[in-house]
Amino acid sequence: MRPEILYPLFANISSLKGVGDKAHKFLNTLLDGDKIVNLLWHLPSGIVDRSYSPKLVDAVAGRICTLKIRVIEHIPPKTSKQPYRVIVEDDTDQLELIFFKIYADSIKKNLPLGSTRIISGKIENYNGMWQMPHPDFIVKPEQFGTDMKKETVYPLTAGITNKMMCKFVQQALAKIPSFAEWQNKDFVKQQNWKDFKTALTNVHHPKYSTDLEPWCAERSRLAYDELLANQLALAIVRQKIKKQPGREIRGNGMLRKKVLESLPFELTSAQKNVLNDIYADQAEKFRMLRLLQGDVGSGKTIVALLAMLNAVECGAQAAIMAPTEILAKQHLDTIAPLAENIGLNIQLLTGRVKGKNRTQILENLENGDINIIIGTHALFQENVVFKDLAFVVVDEQHRFGVHQRLNLSEKGNKADVLVMTATPIPRTLVLTAYGDMEYSKIDQMPEGRKPTDTRVLPIDKLQDVVAGLKRKLAEGARAYWVCPLVEESEKLDLAAAEDRFAALQLVFGDKVGLIHGKMKEKDKDAIMEKFKKGEISLLVATTVIEVGVNVPEATIMVIEHAERFGLAQLHQLRGRIKRGNNASTCLLMYAPPLSETGKERLNIMKHSEDGFEIAEKDLELRGGGEILGTKQSGFTMFKIADMSVHKNLLHIANQDAKMILETDPKLETDRGNALRTLLYLFEKDDCVKTYKA
Repeated sequence: MRPEILYPLFANISSLKGVGDKAHKFLNTLLDGDKIVNLLWHLPSGIVDRSYSPKLVDAVAGRICTLKIRVIEHIPPKTSKQPYRVIVEDDTDQLELIFFKIYADSIKKNLPLGSTRIISGKIENYNGMWQMPHPDFIVKPEQFGTDMKKETVYPLTAGITNKMMCKFVQQALAKIPSFAEWQNKDFVKQQNWKDFKTALTNVHHPKYSTDLEPWCAERSRLAYDELLANQLALAIVRQKIKKQPGREIRGNGMLRKKVLESLPFELTSAQKNVLNDIYADQAEKFRMLRLLQGDVGSGKTIVALLAMLNAVECGAQAAIMAPTEILAKQHLDTIAPLAENIGLNIQLLTGRVKGKNRTQILENLENGDINIIIGTHALFQENVVFKDLAFVVVDEQHRFGVHQRLNLSEKGNKADVLVMTATPIPRTLVLTAYGDMEYSKIDQMPEGRKPTDTRVLPIDKLQDVVAGLKRKLAEGARAYWVCPLVEESEKLDLAAAEDRFAALQLVFGDKVGLIHGKMKEKDKDAIMEKFKKGEISLLVATTVIEVGVNVPEATIMVIEHAERFGLAQLHQLRGRIKRGNNASTCLLMYAPPLSETGKERLNIMKHSEDGFEIAEKDLELRGGGEILGTKQSGFTMFKIADMSVHKNLLHIANQDAKMILETDPKLETDRGNALRTLLYLFEKDDCVKTYKA
């Protein structure tokens, strides 16, 4: 249960004064939630300085002025097109207040004749007369406080004004209780940080523009609170997983020996090291949950197969789950010949496998006749029953959250789980998104891989590129042409791809094909098959080919409007032409003028092929939420912490979380109880339930 002290912060925003049905709807969208705490995490983006308070005779046009004035005349409009005007003065000059939205009663009430008021707004000089259209505020002198000299500005949405937002936030701030300190007191003192309540209140009342920066003391304090909640929650889950009873898998090595002998290459030392990690996990009596990172073409699939064979040698079953049918079939193409060669039964199960075929596969799985099953999400439907599933491989599945990973292995008999990704993830994001898992990486490419020649050129060279392609394709080469991201709209991306396809058809005729995400699976498969066989030599595609397409003969890639793609995404795309041992060429075409970030991004691609270095740069340039070129990538989107600024705090939080669980594993000390409140405050409820008092 959420602690009672937090009830006021988790009340609905509709309980605040002024939040009606309309405002509630707009706020819910803007804040990504409708609790008062969501308002508190909605941090200011700017500040308006109203401290400039000249006499009218000394005022400067175009500036925001705060003035003490007397009301001397009201001039209502003669026609509906004219504004309502109010003449006011100080003891040096006159000023005309202009109101285009006319609520005469309200204007008369706020500015009665003869009254003294304090007003603030931008003043202009029009035909020798001072004017102020729509003052930002009008108050009685006794209502004016020094805090009104600085106005906080928030990110807004249609239907919510800044004035409304400031009022709502003020009410929300008044509801923050005084919490017991959940941070290490010596660390807080060393950082010169205020307590949580003071820090959050100060963040919403910035005095200087530097107070809006993510590295200011108040925001750093709040970022650390959020990061510690994240790291502690993941450490709790990890601790829970480590205590989950598993089974000791120690195969006799016979099947693995046969496969290794049949391979035309030797495993790299990086692959051998990773396999040792996995075998050690499998031999433990607790369940395994490990993340395996390896760049495109580094040999993750063979590592996964050998780990699965360890389980099969013990008489158990193994499964690989891929996010798309294309990728599932690619795994089948790689693994089936090796597995069948040693007498194993390996099958594919996707949503498209229907009727008798499906029934037979399900029967064979349940009676244990299938040793290894490869599939999509279809593998984890209720009617899929295994005889004895001991090892699960999840490939390229960024959208699995922590608790889904925990539940995945429930299909089996205490099954171990290996999550693989070819998307290089910076160490900081491994900690925040996969901190519940053990971690291995293959940081070495197989022998014989040639570097890709990456060139950057402007879009006006397009005709030269087409002419060059014509020569290369005539020599038997195969190429991808990746179409630009138009905006966050599949429809527009598709239109761009179709236009480019039509233009290239005029040059290459039936040697060019088109593939995109909206196509039916069978149509995609047919096009890919033609490309693999060489019936099509140029494949025009949207980013649907980013993950898992394997055509070693394809050695050329053109990426149109490369400046619109993220670094990690460009790296993933380029990986499609690094599957074989032939030299490859990647052309990054951009539309000038390039932004500084755009230049830097394309320059990194030109000079580096190290996915891990590229991922770190991507984090610096784009921030954590965008690291995979998509906000829906499953990586933690922090409310306050900014990974490009607070990276050092993340590492401290990681160590702090470990120390907390070592010294207070049940969170029972005074700090432990305060930390439970912190976990609930940042909505890590599931993790706290592990420690029910």
